[in-house]
Amino acid sequence: MATSVSHSPDFHPEISVSPQTHDGLYFWQFMVAGSIAGSVEHMAMFPVDTLKTRMQALGGSSPIQPIGVRQALSSILKLEGPAGLYRGIGAMGLGAGPAHAVYFTVYEICKEGFTVGNPNNPIGHAISGVCATVASDAVITPMDVVKQRLQLESSPYKGVGDCVRRILVEEGIGALYASYRTTVLMNAPYTAVHFATYEVAKRGLKEISPGSDNDEKLVVHATAGAAAGSLAAALTTPLDAVKTQLQCQGVCGCDRFSSSSIGYVLGRVVKKDGYNGLMRGWIPRMLFHAPAAAICWSTYEASKTFFQQLHHDNS
Repeated sequence: MATSVSHSPDFHPEISVSPQTHDGLYFWQFMVAGSIAGSVEHMAMFPVDTLKTRMQALGGSSPIQPIGVRQALSSILKLEGPAGLYRGIGAMGLGAGPAHAVYFTVYEICKEGFTVGNPNNPIGHAISGVCATVASDAVITPMDVVKQRLQLESSPYKGVGDCVRRILVEEGIGALYASYRTTVLMNAPYTAVHFATYEVAKRGLKEISPGSDNDEKLVVHATAGAAAGSLAAALTTPLDAVKTQLQCQGVCGCDRFSSSSIGYVLGRVVKKDGYNGLMRGWIPRMLFHAPAAAICWSTYEASKTFFQQLHHDNS
């Protein structure tokens, strides 16, 4: 016998579902929605991500002069043309879909468990986000390493396949996961802030929006996503800088580290470039995550609405 879903903010009361569903959808549909959202997000914002990587990657033993977004963009366009902004996009294309499928599915599963009795609980949303990022980072980290190495100026790799092969042969599979711990420690607080902020912002915007719960407007998801993405990105930039150092070490003159310890790399960056070195790339990082989160959440919610409508039409 069909049962009704608990009173979630996104619950559509006209949809009857089986016990295997949540929020009116089967979990495989969350995977599809998340995969679409992640792919659209990363493909659309990839040039900005390239700028961030170029600004964060350090080379040589002496301090480097910080460069701005405009200078980095001008340099890439002058020396490499527009194609330079898209080097490594194939790696992200291979990793973003599966990683975000895992990301949103784990989030929805955990949210169902951690917010029982209180669907507006921000702590439950934050914990669910942390669980989601631990699982998805295991999927995306190897392709993120490949992507960032291909994004470097004068990258020695011919493409995704060549980069993966050379890393495995020359450095071993561990090199693909050297930044996993840093990535998780960065993305855990990022995701906790992101999901909690998104759910709170979405709920607040819905209260002042003329649309109903059953007809949420695109602007609500986009605005809430942008606010969540920009805040979370700004707070976690130092750890993102460490992640970039670990993933690009030894390539194109970038420093190589004897330890993958976060504290060790932080210390090296501060010693070489001061505390400002930890915030290098924060502007393109925010410029990436604000619209990326807006695109991701609006695409994800639109995909969920599409599947919910299918359920309604078939019921």
